[in-house]
Amino acid sequence: MPRILVIDDHESMREGMAVTLKKAGHEVTAVRDGRTGIAAWDKSPFELVISDLKMDGMDGLEVVRTLRERAPEAMILMVTAHGSIEVAVTAMREGAFDFIEKPFTPDVLRARVEKALEVASSRARTEKLEARVNAIEQDAARGQTLVGESEAIRKLLGQIERAAATTATVHLHGESGTGKEVVARLLHALSPRRDGPFIAVHCASIPETLLESELFGHEKGAFTGAIRRKLGRFELADGGTLFLDELGEIPPSMQVHLLRVLQERTFTRVGGEKEVSVDVRVISATHRDLRAEVAAGRFREDLMYRLLVVPLTLPPLRDRPEDLPALAAHFIARHGPRLNRRVTGLSPEALRALGRYAWPGNVRELENCIEQALVFAEGAVLTEADLPSHIQGQTLRATLKAGALPLPSGEHPLPEILESLEKQLIEKALEDAKGVKAETARLLGIKASALYYKLEKYGLTTREDA
Repeated sequence: MPRILVIDDHESMREGMAVTLKKAGHEVTAVRDGRTGIAAWDKSPFELVISDLKMDGMDGLEVVRTLRERAPEAMILMVTAHGSIEVAVTAMREGAFDFIEKPFTPDVLRARVEKALEVASSRARTEKLEARVNAIEQDAARGQTLVGESEAIRKLLGQIERAAATTATVHLHGESGTGKEVVARLLHALSPRRDGPFIAVHCASIPETLLESELFGHEKGAFTGAIRRKLGRFELADGGTLFLDELGEIPPSMQVHLLRVLQERTFTRVGGEKEVSVDVRVISATHRDLRAEVAAGRFREDLMYRLLVVPLTLPPLRDRPEDLPALAAHFIARHGPRLNRRVTGLSPEALRALGRYAWPGNVRELENCIEQALVFAEGAVLTEADLPSHIQGQTLRATLKAGALPLPSGEHPLPEILESLEKQLIEKALEDAKGVKAETARLLGIKASALYYKLEKYGLTTREDA
């Protein structure tokens, strides 16, 4: 049962929030001032703190600063009166998660609390996974983890945890740049094989004539240039995990050999006669649809079934836009010390520009974008002007010149125009879909999770909400 601390010097407001949250199944401690709240936290930390902004003595801003000093991961929700939004925004810069403006209904309170608790749970899970990866594979997986708090990433993390505990063969499907090798390393690091080797093979980069030798090894004299015995990747991965990236590129002749290894766990080196037995967990990955490849006659059906024991799908970045701020911050922290120590974050305009872009290259492209921006940035934060030109809204230039929208100016800057256009398109799709969210997402060509994020961003409601 989540424990929530409510701090408010207005008795009726304090008790009202406490009653609402207790009915929702939470354990609530309600106190009348900031110092008493901090003392309660020191006795036993809470999953969530809800604090009024304006209070006698220690106000909400001081509560945020004090708690962040004691526990940087503290999840804090501010309650503010109308007209205090600027102070609430300051509180968020200091570390508060979100704020609720008075007056608000019990439904609004419950929704904001549930969202905050979900994010807190996701952060805890991500930190747990990252800590284990860093401890177990510090060299191999340094700086690599699944960053994000979206529903898609939370679901994937849960699947990874469950799959890692087994010995089943795992197949990762996702577009290029979605982080398939990162997931493979997480699966290995969280598995009982964590102390064994992790061997990655990028199948598409190995010539067909050398692929068999790379995977299974060869004996001395097996072919011209084979001056000594060479162990293949399967033998090197014995007792651990073998990651076969872009498996869909393997030619049919090699698919037969791979099928035998998966079935029998034995193979013969090129030019050899003795069978070699191995204990290897295979994780495969491809951006191709294996079932479509089977239907086209380019991939063996029996091999596909051997690989798709535990299939995991990695979401493209465009379907989880809410993860962009965390990912961008992660890459700034990762590459900033090497490329530009001055930069500590992104401007709101830069974040909006990232959100408008479709990211065909996914997380890998975003990382490349942040690295490039770090090289050229002159200030303490990355601005939209620091980003690559194709991410700065250039694709709408022709539309703007044609007069369909007002040209950017000091009064109506480009980010404001683009956000207005996006909001209008969503409103039109909602109207056409008669307020049905699933149909609205289909008309816009985006995932339902992305639509929910944008509805909340623009304060739009549907008939389903009503």
